[in-house]
Amino acid sequence: MLKIAYHNAYIHPLREGHRFPMIKYELIHGQLLYEGLVEKENFVEPQLADFETCCLAHDRQYVSRLFELTLDERMVRRIGFPLSESLVDRERLILDGTIRTALSAQRYGIAFNIAGGTHHAGFDYGEGFCLMNDQAVAARYLLNRGAARRILIIDLDVHQGNGTAHIFKEDPDVFTFSMHGEKNFPFVKERSDRDIALPDGISDERYLSILEEVLPTLFEEVNPDFVFYQAGVDILQTDKLGKLKVSKEGCKYRDYLVIKSCKERDIPLQISMGGGYSVHIRDIVDAHVNTYKTAIDIFDF
Repeated sequence: MLKIAYHNAYIHPLREGHRFPMIKYELIHGQLLYEGLVEKENFVEPQLADFETCCLAHDRQYVSRLFELTLDERMVRRIGFPLSESLVDRERLILDGTIRTALSAQRYGIAFNIAGGTHHAGFDYGEGFCLMNDQAVAARYLLNRGAARRILIIDLDVHQGNGTAHIFKEDPDVFTFSMHGEKNFPFVKERSDRDIALPDGISDERYLSILEEVLPTLFEEVNPDFVFYQAGVDILQTDKLGKLKVSKEGCKYRDYLVIKSCKERDIPLQISMGGGYSVHIRDIVDAHVNTYKTAIDIFDF
C-alpha cells in the first residue's frame, strides 16, 4: 500500500500575499482523493517529533531556541515565516511524517510526505521557509537504528539543497546530490557530494539528458540501500522563482527517471514534495500530483 504522511497543520496561516503557497498541501491531499488515486486509508497522520529526534541532524542549542521561540530576529527573517509555537509544531509534524514514510518505504518500496523537502535548514540554522531538515533527520534516524547503512539524497528542487549539504558534509554514510539553478537562491552555495549547476532557461531536452546520464553512475558509485528524493516542482517554466523552462511533462518524466531507477534496483524511496511557486496554484498541484501518479504506475498500486 502507498503510504502518504499528511496533517491538517501542514497548512499554516500566513499573511495575505505571502509568496509561499501554503494552500498547496490541502489541495494535493484533496486532488489525490478526488481523482481516486488513493483512499483515506493511504494517509498516515504524523505526531510531533520530540526534541531528541529533532537533534539527530541539528544543533541542540538551535533546536532549543526553536522550541522556546527565542530565535533572534535575524534568524527569523532568514527563515521567512513569523515564528510561533504552531509553526514549530508544524515542522515537528513534517519531520515525523518523513520518518514514518521512510519506514513505510522499507516495507512497500516507496512512500510520500505531502509536505517536507525542507532542504535549506542546515545543522544550526533555518533558511528559505525551512526551520528543520526533514529528510536529514529521517536519514539519521534510519542510520542510527541500523535500518540503512548507505543513503543517497537526490535533490531536484531548482534551489540547491544547501542545508542538506551542510549537515552531511563530513558524513560518509550519506551522499548528497543536488541538481539546481546555478544563479538561483541560495546565492552562496554549500558543497554537496555532487552538484550540477544548471544555466537559466534550460528546457526539457537538456535537463532530462543530464539527469539520464548522471543517475546510473550515481547509483553505481554510491550503492545506496535507501534513497530520499526532494521533488520540488519549481523547475517549471511557470515558476515565479525558478528561471528554468521545464514543462509539466518534463517534470513528470524527471520523476519517472528517479522512481524507476529505485524500483529497478529494489531500493526503498521516500519522497518529500519540496518547492513550487508557479503563478497559478493549479500548475503547482498538477505537477506534484503527477509525482504520485508516476509512483502509482511504476509500483502498480
